[in-house]
Formats: sequence, structure tokens, C-alpha cells
Amino acid sequence: MSNQQSHRIREIPYNYTSFSDREIVIRFLGEAMWQLITELRGSRRTGRSARMLFEVLGDMWVVVRNPYLQDDLQADQGRRSALIGALKHRLDQFEGRANGNLKALQLLRAARASVEAFAACFETNNQLRQKVRRALAPITRDDNVDFGGLARVSHSTDATDWRVEMPFVVISPDSEEEVAPIVKACIDCGLSLIPRGGGTGYTGSAVPLDTRCAVINTEKLEQLGAVEYVRLPGVAQQVPTVRAGAGVVTRRVSDLAAAHGLVFAVDPTSQDASTIGGNIAMNAGGKKAVLWGTTLDNLASWRMVTADGCWLEVERLNHNLGKIHDQAEVSFRITRYRADGVERSGAPELLTMPGTSFRKAGLGKDVTDKFLSGLPGVQK
Repeated sequence: MSNQQSHRIREIPYNYTSFSDREIVIRFLGEAMWQLITELRGSRRTGRSARMLFEVLGDMWVVVRNPYLQDDLQADQGRRSALIGALKHRLDQFEGRANGNLKALQLLRAARASVEAFAACFETNNQLRQKVRRALAPITRDDNVDFGGLARVSHSTDATDWRVEMPFVVISPDSEEEVAPIVKACIDCGLSLIPRGGGTGYTGSAVPLDTRCAVINTEKLEQLGAVEYVRLPGVAQQVPTVRAGAGVVTRRVSDLAAAHGLVFAVDPTSQDASTIGGNIAMNAGGKKAVLWGTTLDNLASWRMVTADGCWLEVERLNHNLGKIHDQAEVSFRITRYRADGVERSGAPELLTMPGTSFRKAGLGKDVTDKFLSGLPGVQK
């Protein structure tokens, strides 16, 4: 049987995911062991030893992919011990049938090490949960920190339906003031971070790629100000603006603008669920963007928390009140603040680039430039 054909075989039970047997074996045992399994496949007689090994991997896999089972085993020491005992018993049977085959015994050693790591992960996870709770207790309410299965499953993918890992924890801050210390606490606990709005994106940016990941749900950050006419830096006339929190649903801003005889240019098809924070991060557009530009064209300023738990503010200077690529030179002022969001950290930076660098010629709604000259927070 060819190596290409073997990749398509599914022998691991309970695997109703998009992961192939190869990916699961590599995850638990490593690339070398998958090559070993491929070699041994041609020398099987009854296949019973292989089935026992795959049952062990299947039992571990179904737990790894199901946070409800994880919670159950986490809370029940007896049930957890019974499962681990059953896994080890199957491996003992595998050893009894190995008949001194060195390759099979090498595979067995890798499987035993994987089972031991699987058994240890429950206590490790429990200790990390306690550490995260202690770190976040002075910052946000306890019920804003969710390790439960429902929260983790709900935040494991976005509109792509691409699933790689489950987040370790989902955190839903009550206010913007909580975000910076939450970020700092999570980093101190060794967690990577994913900010999430409505989860409507098609880029996979909200999909966890690591088991030690915290998703910060921004949907509670829904403060929406009134329409105010202000004079932007370098702009002579007053301009209608609105200040919105990262969790404000896009439709609310559109409705507010319409109530004042104005148009909010950003109107993706997901506007009844997408949020302003996500619109900025993805440089969202919509049908109106053909006339009035994408999110970036309509931003006066925005604030964000950096990876070290401090604040950063970006202000557009000399706004042309139109599509950004029509301006000869585009300027942004970047100001950094300490964790309190008030005290400045260093002098402001000036980021300047030609407007033509933002879009390809002839494509007024082009959003293919992911780097945007290093502009923080937009379409990374």
C-alpha cells in the first residue's frame, strides 16, 4: 500500500474530526512513529495489536477534542483513574503480542510515554486554572473567567468553522479598564492571547492554535457615544464622529448614523453580529465601501492594548475625509501609554507612507495589503 493511500485510512476510533489518523498519531507519538506504523502496516497478520494501539489513541483523542469529557474527568478522580488504567491495560496486551519485534516495542514505548503525559495533563491543567483564577481575581469578576465546555467550544472557531485547538479559558471583561491588566496577567501565566468580537470573520484570526490560549471576548465593551462634530488634527472643518467600544455591534453604529442623516460606510453582511473591534482588525468593508471606503478610510483614531499589557493610541493626521489611497501622503501619530492608560511612555511616533501603497491601482476597495506599513491593529 502506498504512503499516500495510508494517509487516507481512518483506523482510529471516535475520530469524527477533520484530523487524519496521520495527524493524530503525529500529535501523540511524533512523526517518526507514524513512519513506523506505515512500515508495520504491511506486516500485519490479524491486525489486533494495531487495533489496540489505535483504541488507546482514540480514547485519548476523544477526550482531547471534547471539553465536556475533560471537565468530567477533571472532577472525577475515580473515573479518570479507570480510564488511564484501561489505556495501560491495552498497552500491556499490545506488549504481550509484540513477540520481541523491536519496531513494535519502539512504538509501545512512545505510546506509554503519551499515556503518561495524558494522565499528567489533568493535574497540570487544574493547577494552571487555579493560577489563572488567582491572577485574575483582583481584576475582573469571577464569572467573567470561564473554563467551561460551552464557552471553550463556542470560542474554538469563527465563521471559517476551522478548528485546531480549544482555548484554555474564555475571559469576558466588563470594561476597557480591565483589558490591560487581564492581558498582563494572562501573559504572566504563560497563556497566548486572542481578542474576539462577534466571531464572524472569514480569516481564521480568532481560531486558537495552541492549547495554552486565552480568548478575550470583547462583546461586553459595548459603550457607544453620541455623534459629535470635532476638528480632527490637520483638518479645517468639523467632522461628525462617534466613539465606540470594541464590542459594539456594527449595526448599532449604522443606525445611529442614519438617525442623524449620516452614513456609516462599514456595512459587511455580518453587520448584525460583527463588532467594531473586529471591523478595525479586519479592515472590514461592505457594499458601501465602494463609495465611501473600508474601515481604515473612516477611522479618526483608535486605542488598543499591546502584548505587554500597556496602551497604544493611533491618530490619523491630516485626514482627507475620503479614501485613503487618494491622499498623496498619509500620516498617523502613535502614542504609547503605561498600563493605566494615562501616563505616556516615551515620545509619540509619526508613521508616514504614500497613500498609493495601501491599495492596488484601480481597486478602490482592495484589502489585500496585510502589513499596511506597520500600522498597529489594522488587518494583521
